[in-house]
Amino acid sequence: MNLRRIECFVAVAEELHFGRAADRLHMAQPPLSQQISRLENELGVQLLRRSTRRVELTDAGATYLARARRILAEVDDAAHEARMVATGSQGRLAIGCVGSVTYSLLPALARGLSEELPGIDFAFRGEMLVPDQVNALRAGTIDVALLRPPVTGPDLAVTVLRRDRLVVAVPGDHRFAGRSRLALRDLRDEQFIVHSGRRQSVMFSTLLSLAKTAGFAPRIRHEVDETSTLVTLVAGGLGIAVVPEPVSALRIGGVAYVSLADRDAMTELAIAYLADRAEPHLTRSIAEIERIVAA
Repeated sequence: MNLRRIECFVAVAEELHFGRAADRLHMAQPPLSQQISRLENELGVQLLRRSTRRVELTDAGATYLARARRILAEVDDAAHEARMVATGSQGRLAIGCVGSVTYSLLPALARGLSEELPGIDFAFRGEMLVPDQVNALRAGTIDVALLRPPVTGPDLAVTVLRRDRLVVAVPGDHRFAGRSRLALRDLRDEQFIVHSGRRQSVMFSTLLSLAKTAGFAPRIRHEVDETSTLVTLVAGGLGIAVVPEPVSALRIGGVAYVSLADRDAMTELAIAYLADRAEPHLTRSIAEIERIVAA
């Protein structure tokens, strides 16, 4: 049995006329009749009643027609799905985001990706620290990471998308709250709330490096994993925090954001994935993410 015989049977069963079915299939009538006879012999049942004036389905033929239509539809769907996967228009993708991306870029990413690549099933994980993102990439629980470099490893492909300025989040009643700009040295007597991740987070290392350049060691009062918790503790007056400027999209009452004047008070935003992966849907998604971030 082959698909061509099933196609021949469906055409005759729908037309109930060998001549019209042959025209529909772009073939001569005798070979069509042969295909139907061979199919009936293979099945061991009569599917069609033929007379000089009409063609009718038997009860077995009517039952077989319903299944045959589904078989042909499944074959068409499989071919369509294969083409969609091959062109990167279909698949599943999990994207992990650092906290600043979660609150600033994630809404635009979710909307833009679903509009431009509707055949790809996207899942998002927010509030991930960079060490956790790297581990998740290697474990396969996420496919793409939007993170803050540096990250190392020959197994990772990393592309910097942009540079973000750093700002200081301070309580609304803090003496710095009304300032438009601060220098890092102005923060030497403050207590800090920091991203920790067992002190492996990129922002933790960035703060230590910047403070050292400014000539002081930061006094750390609280270490947290989530950006939302960090900003909430600032609002509670428990300290200040140095964060990427996009974190200011997280509007929590009682927090003011002040720019840092230092020229090196910057952090990069990058996209990362496993270097040996090149699936079409991954490649298309990365290109679309880069476009959204640039916009």
